[in-house]
Amino acid sequence: MANIEQAPTIVSLTRRLEETAALDRPVQAVEPLVQRWFGTGARGSALRGEWLGHAVHPILTDVVLGTWTSASLLDLLGGRDSTAAAQRLVGAGLVAVGPTAWTGWAEWSAAEPRDQRVGLVHAVTNAVAIGTYAASYVARRQGRHRTGASLALAGSAVTGVGAYLGGHLAVARKVGSRSPAFAHDEDRLLQRPAAAPASTPRR
Repeated sequence: MANIEQAPTIVSLTRRLEETAALDRPVQAVEPLVQRWFGTGARGSALRGEWLGHAVHPILTDVVLGTWTSASLLDLLGGRDSTAAAQRLVGAGLVAVGPTAWTGWAEWSAAEPRDQRVGLVHAVTNAVAIGTYAASYVARRQGRHRTGASLALAGSAVTGVGAYLGGHLAVARKVGSRSPAFAHDEDRLLQRPAAAPASTPRR
């Protein structure tokens, strides 16, 4: 097992972000609004994916990131004939952003304070990315395709930061709704006794 002191720099920075108490004030400021709109009742249950058995948020993030990444690939490799398709992809990602953010806030509302700090930075980072892609879409609509493509590349760099923080929450901290049946299966596996070592055959 790797020593904590030898962890990659980005891991150390993320752990430091988790312990940043200065984020508690903005977290407490937005939490009542988030709870009211996304965290409670039938709406909160639906946004957290209780009807599906696990969180909806990761599914929708794939839609947003997939369309935006595809747009940049067309910008770089598709030539002039792909400009209209790239614009439509950027627009599709912007349309999908709303539901994606709502499901993310629903998960955030049920997270622990440590994870809410990281989640808030994740949300702010994504907001910057959304603004950048919106500017990219406007530039494309105005016929400034090269500017739109450059803005999209800048947006992809920002979404990379947001994706890292989101992946940290989902994988390292296991923030995300899931059916109790899945948790039961995991507990059963953890309680399973280790297999006895095979005996050495006699010669």
